Amino acid sequence: MKPAARQHMSDLGRRVEARRTHLGLSREDVAARAGSTPGYIGLLEERLPSPGIEFLVRLANALETTVEDLTGYGADLAPGRARAGYHARLDEIDEAECWDLLDDHGVGRVAVTAPDGPEIFPMNYQVVGREILFLTAADTPLARAAASGATAAFEEDRLDDAFSQGWSVLLVGPVHEVSDEAAAETLRDTAYSTPWAGDERSTVVMLFPHRVTGRRILVPGAPGTSPGP
Repeated sequence: MKPAARQHMSDLGRRVEARRTHLGLSREDVAARAGSTPGYIGLLEERLPSPGIEFLVRLANALETTVEDLTGYGADLAPGRARAGYHARLDEIDEAECWDLLDDHGVGRVAVTAPDGPEIFPMNYQVVGREILFLTAADTPLARAAASGATAAFEEDRLDDAFSQGWSVLLVGPVHEVSDEAAAETLRDTAYSTPWAGDERSTVVMLFPHRVTGRRILVPGAPGTSPGP
């Protein structure tokens, strides 16, 4: 999309485009899923501020998300505010699926031990093979942990408040700073995004997980589950 056209996009349009791109779908794909036309999906992404609720529900289903997420209704609220689901169960996720859920990149939480105790903070991440790449500043707790080869924990999750279900993935292992500048520059170039926090966050840190585990909460009758208990 041309920059000039992007200026006319609503928040909903930006979210629709971002979710569609994340899923690797074309406008034609989304239109077929939602019972619409590619032209209308384009109009929604570029100019239409808000369609009717019936179409929003179909669009959310087509994009494998919720109306709340598409409209940004809960963007400023902590997730997990819904009540527990009926007959929910907790399942373990195997290592292969854990990596699939992490996908290529995103934002998760990193935990390290600092002199004053544990610290946990959100970080943009990039999956590189079976390792996790972070870009941080030279004086952050993560950079200090990497300088000593300390063990860190990294967690990523997704919650569906509408159905009180979701998943989480946990990786634990040593972190190291990439000191070779040529190698560090190559890794920086692989990152999908620079850190959202901005500033000079160019120190490359890699997590080498020796433990990869995951858990999923499922509620019978919710999307992706059987209707019975």
